[in-house]
Amino acid sequence: MFVQQLDPVADSLSLSALVAALPLVTVLVLLGGVRMRAHYAGPIGLVVAALVACLPYGMPVGQALSSAVQGALFGLFPIMWIVVNALWVYRMTVRTDHFDVLRRSFGRLSDDPRVQALVIAFCFGALLEALAGFGAPVAICSVMLVALGFDPVRAAVVALVANTAPVAFGAMATPVVTLAQVTGLPLDSVASVVGRQTPLLALVVPLLLVALVDGRRGLRETWAPALACGVAFAVAQFTVSNYLSVQLADIAAALVGAAALVAMPAARRPAEEPVRAAVLTGVRSDDLDREDARPEVLRAYAPYALIVAIFSIAQIGPVKDLLAKATRTFDWPFLDVAAPDGKPVGANVFSLPLIATGGTLVLVAGVATVAVLGVTVRDAVREWTATVHELRHAILTVTSVLALAYVMNLSGQAASIGHFVAAAGAGLAFLSPVLGWFGVAVSGSDTSANALFGALQVTAAHESGLSPDLLAAANSSGGVLGKMISPQNLTIACAAVGLKGREGDLLRKVLPWSLALLLVMCLIVVAQSSFLLSWMLP
Repeated sequence: MFVQQLDPVADSLSLSALVAALPLVTVLVLLGGVRMRAHYAGPIGLVVAALVACLPYGMPVGQALSSAVQGALFGLFPIMWIVVNALWVYRMTVRTDHFDVLRRSFGRLSDDPRVQALVIAFCFGALLEALAGFGAPVAICSVMLVALGFDPVRAAVVALVANTAPVAFGAMATPVVTLAQVTGLPLDSVASVVGRQTPLLALVVPLLLVALVDGRRGLRETWAPALACGVAFAVAQFTVSNYLSVQLADIAAALVGAAALVAMPAARRPAEEPVRAAVLTGVRSDDLDREDARPEVLRAYAPYALIVAIFSIAQIGPVKDLLAKATRTFDWPFLDVAAPDGKPVGANVFSLPLIATGGTLVLVAGVATVAVLGVTVRDAVREWTATVHELRHAILTVTSVLALAYVMNLSGQAASIGHFVAAAGAGLAFLSPVLGWFGVAVSGSDTSANALFGALQVTAAHESGLSPDLLAAANSSGGVLGKMISPQNLTIACAAVGLKGREGDLLRKVLPWSLALLLVMCLIVVAQSSFLLSWMLP
């Protein structure tokens, strides 16, 4: 048995924490300083983590390798298993032209560009984030806005800012699932706290979006539909994440928010020509006036309806129990680790949910989509393999970062950093969202930031007397606000709307909003850690 040590370097916690931080510093410097691609930086950071684990921390080589393999497997299944199948469903809608049908359907909901921004960037973007994440919402929504006549820069900024509130529950709650896995906290408890933080962002973001589209006039004339959309989104995200299914939180929020928006009379009122002339300064797509047959419109919406239906059925008690029977739990080979107190760590035992996992359920929905959209089996298989090829770099990044996180957690590196950081005391409540924000700003992924910093947040919380659930959730909730300034997302946005090389222009436009919303989140977490808002926590 390998017993973790908190201060293996010269019996000093500060020196040990400094050495333990080398893998994180390596990844962050390679990404943010050297501007190395993430699928190169991740494996290099993993090597550094393994060296630190085996040399100063004394972890046997075999156990270090075994922990890395376990982390990589978790990165593949269920994490990337969800992303691959969700993006596969989207690719099939593009192949059959039903995505264009969906785009035209959105354009006909309202001719007011401020409302269109809410429908596409906020609501539909949240749905895309729920299903796929990893930059897909920014790319797809910005392209749709440009097709409606938005200036490319404005379209990219709106898509980036809108991609905040749903991120923590994106890709079928992948960031939160990862956070629970690396921290050892129950998924329901972590998700419930995140579901009491990010909905507060949802109240603000729609108002911010209409202001970004049309300034003070946009806020003055469309504040009611924007507020209705935000409130509906927030209530749905809170309710579903806390009481129904964490995987369905963003899907339900996106649909309920869109329904509330469309139901507002002000949202359906035709926009005045000065508004359209001021906002729609780009080139409008030629096919927007094309009328689509009602059956085709229904088929365009069908893939998303199928996913909602299948996930809802999977939450029914007897069905959920039946699916859980396929889960395989076993002792992880070549791994026998104990915490500093001598108790075995949970990672010694590994659970593999073969069917009761989001990726498998999305795969079932994808098979049903094949039939509904009339895709041939050969084309469906071709699209699936093309999706894997498209995501090959993301797969390598996620598996290497998860492997790095597992090595750091199981060797005791994360515990050393957490104990050292705990010296901040009550100030941790303010700093926790900042750490998550920084992690996402550099890595471009809330999943990666949670894997990197989740365990040390929990360790620091235990040592400082704060709630582990609160600080772990704050890492994810603060992280969502770093997504709009991450180089990865900025590059995706620029490439999507033809602004290659203008990432700096977008950064200057979105950075103030990222920092302002981060400050709001920090104050929320501080209030939740005190008597002011402690009643909000479960």
